Amino acid sequence: MGVFVFLPLVLPLSAWPVARLAENRLHPRTATRLLTVVAVVMAVCSTLCLALLMVVGTAQLPGNPLPDGWSDPEVRAAVPHDEVAGRAAIPALAVVAAACARTLWRHRRVTRRARRALAGVPGPTVAVLPDSAPYAYALPGGRGRIVASTALLDGLAPAERRALFAHERAHLTARHHRHLLAAHLAARANPFLRPLRTAVVYTAERWADEEAARAVGDRRTVARAIGKAALLSPRTPAPTLAALAAPGPVPRRVAALLAPAPAARSWPSAFTAVGLAAWGAAAGALASAMSSANSAVTLVLILRAATPL
Repeated sequence: MGVFVFLPLVLPLSAWPVARLAENRLHPRTATRLLTVVAVVMAVCSTLCLALLMVVGTAQLPGNPLPDGWSDPEVRAAVPHDEVAGRAAIPALAVVAAACARTLWRHRRVTRRARRALAGVPGPTVAVLPDSAPYAYALPGGRGRIVASTALLDGLAPAERRALFAHERAHLTARHHRHLLAAHLAARANPFLRPLRTAVVYTAERWADEEAARAVGDRRTVARAIGKAALLSPRTPAPTLAALAAPGPVPRRVAALLAPAPAARSWPSAFTAVGLAAWGAAAGALASAMSSANSAVTLVLILRAATPL
């Protein structure tokens, strides 16, 4: 395996430029999809390499259940600094697993509680709750439901309410909760992917902003709705649920809506800064996949040769 087993752990650094540039120079739909795919690929690859290192480290521990041949010098020689790297990978992988499990558990707990609370509320797609706390969010599952409180709706003008519902409907239609959940899990798997998670949270909201502006037909109305909702409702029940008032750079979202609509290009030109950054991130993801695949195949062959018949 050599140093290839360590590359996927640091290659997410190659995606940092596109994480910043894509927010402002790509259409939000393209940016969200690109950043999510890159983050997921890099997270899977880095986790796989941690698992490979853990196998080498676990084989060195006394009393482990692995075959004795897996601790032979030939196996350890496949990993540089095997004693330190192998043993360090054990708690690192445990932390990654615990963090991802906690994110999934929180997402499922919040969505289940919300579905149970809305079981008797009329309306198949929109649930308006008489509540003094201002909030609104898109609840995934099945056809999905838009949940809003009367406290928030009372603070918006009729046109702004239409913008709010169009925004949340766009979240449900495009399944933005999947992008958010994938980005959060990727950031838990590798801390170097946190800038991509931040960017996905922003671009997913921008994507819904543009869809709401197209549905309402007035970009300024959507901008006003975002500003008011952000002042009234500062948070969502979980970071993996999408909402008009999601935490983040609200002034940038408002400024983007006050500007002309972005061009809907599927992929940026390679002769631009964002194009170079996008190709760099794609190359980093490809290199990460190839490095992890090479390391996995190499280790499997070495372990098979070291396992007694």
